[in-house]
Amino acid sequence: MQRDTERILDEYLAAAARTGDRPAWVRLVARWQPRLLRHAWRLTGHPDLARDMVQEAWVEILRGLRRLDDVAAFPAWAFRIVTRSCTRALRGRQFERTHLVEIEPEAVMPGEQDAVGERTAELAIVRAEMQALPAPQRAALSLFYLEDLSVAEIAVALDVPPGTVKTRLMHARRKIRARLEGSTDEQD
Repeated sequence: MQRDTERILDEYLAAAARTGDRPAWVRLVARWQPRLLRHAWRLTGHPDLARDMVQEAWVEILRGLRRLDDVAAFPAWAFRIVTRSCTRALRGRQFERTHLVEIEPEAVMPGEQDAVGERTAELAIVRAEMQALPAPQRAALSLFYLEDLSVAEIAVALDVPPGTVKTRLMHARRKIRARLEGSTDEQD
């Protein structure tokens, strides 16, 4: 029920912002900034680069919002813009993972803590294992479980076919399961 209410509010805010309602735009940005920032951080592995890419993405979102036909598609559309922004930055600047700041297993972007502040040991272990995944698998898994997007929405957000999303989810789950059970699964 809560998730449906959240989606309805996002659709309303996107529709209102589309018509030029400035307070709705400000509220939409406030609601989505942490989500988009976490997504960019998962893709880039670098907090400062993630912030820059989300800033660029907001400019593109603002310019393109009037052309968005279905406000219900806003989440996948916004994630896709961030994904493309991160991809361009990584490709254009030729970042290498070795030059990026190592992600601490417990390091999280602002707003990633549980809503009720409860952080169990099991959750911390799973999140640490998620950080060890390759960026495409980590992004798919995070969008599916943490952002509650469907496979189709993730496909739009990551600009890949739905089958690729399913494959990434399958491999990510296998790797985490294998690591938690103490074995290694080196398949990508």
